[in-house]
Amino acid sequence: MMRPFDVIKAKRDGRELAPDAIAAFVDGYVRGEIPDDQVAAFLMAVCFRGMTDRETGSLTAAMVRSGETLDLSGIPGRKVDKHSTGGVGDKTSIVVVPLVASAGVRVAKLSGRALGHTGGTLDKLETIPGFRTELAPADLIAQVSRIGCAIVSQSARLVPADKRLYALRDRTATVDCVPLIASSVMSKKLAVGSDGIVLDVKMGSGAFMKTLPDARALARAMVGIAREAGRPTVAVISRMDEPLGRAVGNALEVEEAVRTLRGEGPPDLRDLCLAVGAQMLVLGGAAPNPQAGRALLEDRLARGDAARKFAEMVAAQGGDVRAIEEPSRLPRAAVARPVVASRDGTVTAIDAEALGNAALRLGAGRRRAGDRIEPGAGIVIERKLGDRVRRGDPLAVLHTAEAGDLEDAVPMVQAAYQIGQNAPDRRPLILEIVS
Repeated sequence: MMRPFDVIKAKRDGRELAPDAIAAFVDGYVRGEIPDDQVAAFLMAVCFRGMTDRETGSLTAAMVRSGETLDLSGIPGRKVDKHSTGGVGDKTSIVVVPLVASAGVRVAKLSGRALGHTGGTLDKLETIPGFRTELAPADLIAQVSRIGCAIVSQSARLVPADKRLYALRDRTATVDCVPLIASSVMSKKLAVGSDGIVLDVKMGSGAFMKTLPDARALARAMVGIAREAGRPTVAVISRMDEPLGRAVGNALEVEEAVRTLRGEGPPDLRDLCLAVGAQMLVLGGAAPNPQAGRALLEDRLARGDAARKFAEMVAAQGGDVRAIEEPSRLPRAAVARPVVASRDGTVTAIDAEALGNAALRLGAGRRRAGDRIEPGAGIVIERKLGDRVRRGDPLAVLHTAEAGDLEDAVPMVQAAYQIGQNAPDRRPLILEIVS
């Protein structure tokens, strides 16, 4: 058996590691037998040297084995999971989960919390008074069997290796590494016993993957891991050159998601939800192809079934349904300040990551795990790519609990917008499907 030193040296030198060597390394770290400094060296070696498909699969499998798994076989019918690689204003899960459930495919969704410029689905849902994100496995299975869907937090006993590795990656600048991202995402997806998985891989200024080749590499790596594990998976590569929809922030995004479920949401959010949801229906056996799946979901939106399913899920998890029927009951920030255009022209570019960081300054996110979030804080986008503006027109409205938080956020939002005279090149929202 290779010593930790030998594993690090082999990877540093570009040699392929055997599955048992990777498994022993991960197991030793979880048991506390391998210190952080050696694991940090291994992570950096992976960033520089990469991993083969076999190595990435072995790393993922070792991470899955580090803790418990969630057996969903007691839930009738096919179960399909969904994951996004993170972005600014990405409230897709809040729409897609009840939308897909309203069409007959069951979804047991384990979600995460905000960290850095990307939001967390759990933080958003917890702005609904009383909403519980922690359910025991038996309660989760009972709820999904009864109403078809649930969105809950991940148990600490599920893939503990990922939690430890991610914390170390965050401290050692090894987060944006394709094999490490792929194994992190897929270890959590494979630990949950869904029959299929749809991945929303973001590409652009507000995403980890800034270029299409990088996003494609990540999508292919994750689909390859799932294929080796016998889990049908599709990756949708979507554009994150600007925030998704118009709301960035927890309660603001819940309100926008509710409007989308009622058929009133922004076109880009609606289109992405329909595209991701259609792939989920195909994997769940409810539609023969994505076109038929999209038509079925559009029907569920038009009939109000998706909105009713969301209300059913909120009620089942202890939330106050009145807060989604009357969004004025959701938390509101005390201060609202518009940021205006300094010249006439057309919005030619928006730095989504900069807007995400501005929302973080306003209190809508966390710099470190454990930081408190202000539920009503965030940004409402008034002008998007290609929109014409005149000097003095609002580009965005900033919401915060304390006026002092605006001091840093206002110039960040101003700098995030580029205004010119020519219309920008517009790429489609959905760039590729990898399956």
